[in-house]
Amino acid sequence: MKIVFMGTPEFAVPSLKTLCRSDHTVMGVLTAPDKPAGRGRKLSASAVKNFAIAHELPILQPERMNDADFLRELRLWQADLFVVVAFRILPESVFSIPPKGTINLHASLLPKYRGAAPINWALINGEKESGVTTFFIDKNIDTGEILLQRSMPLTADMTAGELHDALSISGADLLLQTIDGIAAGTLMPKKQRGTATSAPKLTKELQQIIWSKSALACHNLVRGLSPHPAGCALFRGTQVKILRTRIGVATISSASPGEIVAVGKNGPIDVQTGDGVLSILQLKPEGRAAMSAGEFIRGSHVVLGEKFD
Repeated sequence: MKIVFMGTPEFAVPSLKTLCRSDHTVMGVLTAPDKPAGRGRKLSASAVKNFAIAHELPILQPERMNDADFLRELRLWQADLFVVVAFRILPESVFSIPPKGTINLHASLLPKYRGAAPINWALINGEKESGVTTFFIDKNIDTGEILLQRSMPLTADMTAGELHDALSISGADLLLQTIDGIAAGTLMPKKQRGTATSAPKLTKELQQIIWSKSALACHNLVRGLSPHPAGCALFRGTQVKILRTRIGVATISSASPGEIVAVGKNGPIDVQTGDGVLSILQLKPEGRAAMSAGEFIRGSHVVLGEKFD
């Protein structure tokens, strides 16, 4: 089949790569407009655009999805199917163009975690399982009929970055399987069933670690936001990003939430929470590179009784 691929971040690249290696034809790529990035604020291309350039694929970067000139160019590709992986919300004027419809790869087991940040919220909420879903796009967000799903178990210490990479690979394979099924006419779309949950955009307020919560809740927040945007705390009045933790050994302590109750020469840094101890393994002080807890302890001369706020 002739396909138009729509995607922007690194998560979408394995899917595009897989389709380029398949028997299907990628007619062109839609991706976000270049954006200023870095200290020099130079325009930076998306990961998908860089891949498309390297493989000499036609590229469109519309500012407005309902622009008449853009829609005319898009139709000229005469695609049978549009494929969306981590792109923007499409208007009906776009997703209704191809005769075979428009499908999306979503990083959750729909209807759970509809929205912008399914990977993060699955970990923040302590889920034991996640996965990927392919479905037909309709007028609402992530509500269309399901084509295929594939689940993946989640370990207790898996970070969002690790889950992101695993699902991007699994999703690429599932996406090709879906497109092959559509081409062969063997897939039967089915309505979403079960309780729908949301995965809204991440906020700065969410990043703040609330030490009065349980060690488990703090741990899940850290891994759900690692490595970016990262859970944050103040230490000596300066922001520190907490990148990796584990649930510490439970102790009976009169320490207040956020107080350091144990410090090893090589780490970890044990911090009292509202219920249990959280052991910090890796962190990133403001303006510095990520480091182990041991490096932070030695460099900052961390002592018992100090606090993370």
